[in-house]
Amino acid sequence: MSGVAQSLKCSALVGLALIAACTKEPLELGTTDYGERAGPSCALGERLGEGGVHDDEQTAGRIRYSVRTPANYDPAVAHPLLVVYAGAGHSRGASERFTNLTSISTTAGFIVAYADHRRLSAKVLDDLATIPAAIAQNWCINLEKVFLTGHSDGGTAAAAMAFRPDDGLDPAGIAPSAAGVSGQDLMTYQCPDNLRVMILHNRDDELFLGFGATAAQWWANCNRCETNVKVKGVDGCFDYNRCPENGKVRYCEANGGHQRWPGINRAMLEFFL
Repeated sequence: MSGVAQSLKCSALVGLALIAACTKEPLELGTTDYGERAGPSCALGERLGEGGVHDDEQTAGRIRYSVRTPANYDPAVAHPLLVVYAGAGHSRGASERFTNLTSISTTAGFIVAYADHRRLSAKVLDDLATIPAAIAQNWCINLEKVFLTGHSDGGTAAAAMAFRPDDGLDPAGIAPSAAGVSGQDLMTYQCPDNLRVMILHNRDDELFLGFGATAAQWWANCNRCETNVKVKGVDGCFDYNRCPENGKVRYCEANGGHQRWPGINRAMLEFFL
């Protein structure tokens, strides 16, 4: 059974365990320092979305998602976007509490979106892929800086957005955690254009043991990195050597089982930007 198929089979059981871990309240929005930020912009009045907390957005397929902006949101600045796909059984709110990404991401100048979980299928993945473009219709987004993450089924979804062809979404980077996607699964796909890939996978993941390491190796080969030389980084991570600037590959492995979010959120955001 492939990792992706096994992920679908195990999703209900894992979801119950993950929900039990979501006990913290959502964090407050961060205030970002816009400074003299250069780059794309939006004309005033061009996007009608307001700053703050928005919980009632939904896709054409009726998957609900939340949007979080910096507390001092500037509608004229094109923001990087981080989309967080939920693990099995997770609501968007539970995923927000589990990953703890809101405050740190909005402080760093991101707009963040959290999508409800749906059992993964080609149709669901196609629907989830529409979220960045839908957000960009209402908020000022730099569509060249769309980044994806998620845990378990959410990590599988984040990875799938990069390697599935013709879903209409071309992310600039992904950071799947505990994804049910192995290097063997990826061998059936063609390499996408270079993108930043940060694989998060716990050492004792009982569902997908070793999947992260083989997936990272595939991405390193895909991005034409030097796969026999690895540069040690922080938080149990290493970078593959001599990757192209927009195709860097990092693998992070920590202690813990499948249900643990790695929690190296600052390192993830710095890797993306």
